[in-house]
Amino acid sequence: MAKANPLQFVQQVRSEVGKVTWPTRREVLLTTAMVLVLATLTAIFFFIVDFIIRQGLQALLTYFG
Repeated sequence: MAKANPLQFVQQVRSEVGKVTWPTRREVLLTTAMVLVLATLTAIFFFIVDFIIRQGLQALLTYFG
């Protein structure tokens, strides 16, 4: 495989970066907010599930212990 000239490489990289579609500020803020909301909802869900399981196990251990 032939090695590319460093200058050629930089030109190719700049050409490829020019093809990238960058998100707008609004898109970045919207997706960031969505990630934060969904992460919070997931944390709340697992907190509730953990609480229910803990209460159930404590009830079982109290009943049989």
